[in-house]
Amino acid sequence: MTPKIAFSASQRPEAQRALQILNKRYGTVSEEEADVIVALGGDGAMLDALRRRFDDEKPVYGMHRGTVGFLMNEYIEDDLPKRLNAAERLTISPLRMTATDRDGQKHHHLAINEVSLLRQTAQTAKIRIIVDHHERLAELVCDGVMVATSAGSTAYNYSAYGPILPIGANLLALTPVSAFRPRHWRGALLDETAHVRLEVIDPERRSISATADNVEVRDIISVDIQEAKDCNLVLLFDPGHALDERILSEQFRV
Repeated sequence: MTPKIAFSASQRPEAQRALQILNKRYGTVSEEEADVIVALGGDGAMLDALRRRFDDEKPVYGMHRGTVGFLMNEYIEDDLPKRLNAAERLTISPLRMTATDRDGQKHHHLAINEVSLLRQTAQTAKIRIIVDHHERLAELVCDGVMVATSAGSTAYNYSAYGPILPIGANLLALTPVSAFRPRHWRGALLDETAHVRLEVIDPERRSISATADNVEVRDIISVDIQEAKDCNLVLLFDPGHALDERILSEQFRV
């Protein structure tokens, strides 16, 4: 069976060249008509393609034509329909962020990698951490804090010295960014069903923004975060190169 393919690409020159070549070779349909989306570029291109799948949950297959390609397959022009039919499927759920700003307005966004809070000014952030309605940390003094999925644990979370989470571990990473007090707190591992509430202490003096992947809300007073189990995103990988293997291998890099 030959799937109907919709190609999407980042603005990088190599991704745009690949888009022209593959369109000419295999043809293309709209994303509404497609059976599968093929994203060309780096991980940013994959995330952009996945964000457009929140409603229809069509599978996305990435080919690396960018910089970071952790979520991408090798770029090979030949036998694309055969590769798509043989690909392994990985289903992930994003995080649902509900951020309340100082005016009381609520902002709802989904995040595939992480939800992060960061200070907006020179003043350090002060954040209260509540997990499943129990206060776990009365005051975290820091540059910020994030909740990351297993799929996103190798991104910003890892750069902030958070743990790499294996796919299927059913965990979320709660990771501080430059924690000042408690100085030696390095974060926590939470069950994927956890409800995390982050409350800003003194939001008038210590302005904080909340970001769901690349969507930012400024001047927030609280953020509620929970996995969106009603949303399933499907990634396709060549056999033997699935994301769980890449995450395992990343932990042994020196």
